Amino acid sequence: MPSDSLLPFSAAGLRGIFQRWKYLLGLALGLAAVISTVVAWSLPNIYSSTAVFLPTSPQSTDPDRLVEGSKLEVGARSEDLDRVLTIGQSLPLAEQMIRRFNLYEHYHIGQPGTDAVENNTLAEFNSNLSIVHNERDAIELTFEDRDKKLAAAVANAMVTAIDSINQQLTLVNRRNVLEIYRQRSGQLGASYERTRQRLIAARRRYGIFGLEQQGRYLGKAVIDTEKELRMAEAGGPGNAASLRRALRGLTQADGGNVINLENWTKGADSVNLLTSRLADLQSRYVGSQGAFEQAETALRSRVSSLYLVQKAYPATRKSKPFRTLIVLGSVVITFALSVFLILLLELYRRRPSAITD
Repeated sequence: MPSDSLLPFSAAGLRGIFQRWKYLLGLALGLAAVISTVVAWSLPNIYSSTAVFLPTSPQSTDPDRLVEGSKLEVGARSEDLDRVLTIGQSLPLAEQMIRRFNLYEHYHIGQPGTDAVENNTLAEFNSNLSIVHNERDAIELTFEDRDKKLAAAVANAMVTAIDSINQQLTLVNRRNVLEIYRQRSGQLGASYERTRQRLIAARRRYGIFGLEQQGRYLGKAVIDTEKELRMAEAGGPGNAASLRRALRGLTQADGGNVINLENWTKGADSVNLLTSRLADLQSRYVGSQGAFEQAETALRSRVSSLYLVQKAYPATRKSKPFRTLIVLGSVVITFALSVFLILLLELYRRRPSAITD
């Protein structure tokens, strides 16, 4: 039969053990309470500020589409959320915030310039930053610091920086498109001016200033003059020689008239072609000018790529530390460790006697 000393501790045995160790156990718990209280109340208050925003697709916030009348779509896709989270957690953005708010000095790490200072500052910054995608498809950016105003300022500055970087993703392409619009408008403008000069020269050469009006005028004038000439040749009123010269001037280029049927017939097709070409170039040139001005306005505009739901404000209460919880946790842990050590010592003391028996 096994010895009673090797059996598990009974309730009466445990009471006896704790009775023997009660002063040391109380001392340990008292020291744990005092030390944890001192440590907990020496910790600085930490305040957190949170900004909540919704990312939008670059296509839905493209200024070119907005000028054309497309509406802003607030709903975010998974790739838009991933892109914003990647930007928010990127190293360049963290370094920008560290330099902007001089966090080297604020964290009391040292002067920048060495790898140790840079790495320690970056680690401290990242430990105070939280940027997550919540269940409502929004992004919550939280920054913690001892200074409540600094925490809110850093959170808002990060939202602005994320918005700026997000817009920069399409800025280079829009600049290239703007240059294409500029070149196209310049080429159409040069073609329009060349065609206009050719049309002016053709009008002067052939004496055509209005195709439809001159056609009716020439037809009527030739018919009336020829009719009067025939009547004069038949003995009617009028001078036949003068009417022949007038008819020659109306029908032949060398007749002396600026406006004559021969030149009108030769130049009608050229003037008509140049007029149609000029009208086409004019509409295309005006359209290209409008597209260029619209693209230029879009490039200079600053349409936000984020929909800000909640701006970060200085906290009105601390977020940590939980001092009471720290003290209670320390006392509980000390009690558990103390009990474990007491039982271990008691078991060790009983073992030699049990072996002897």
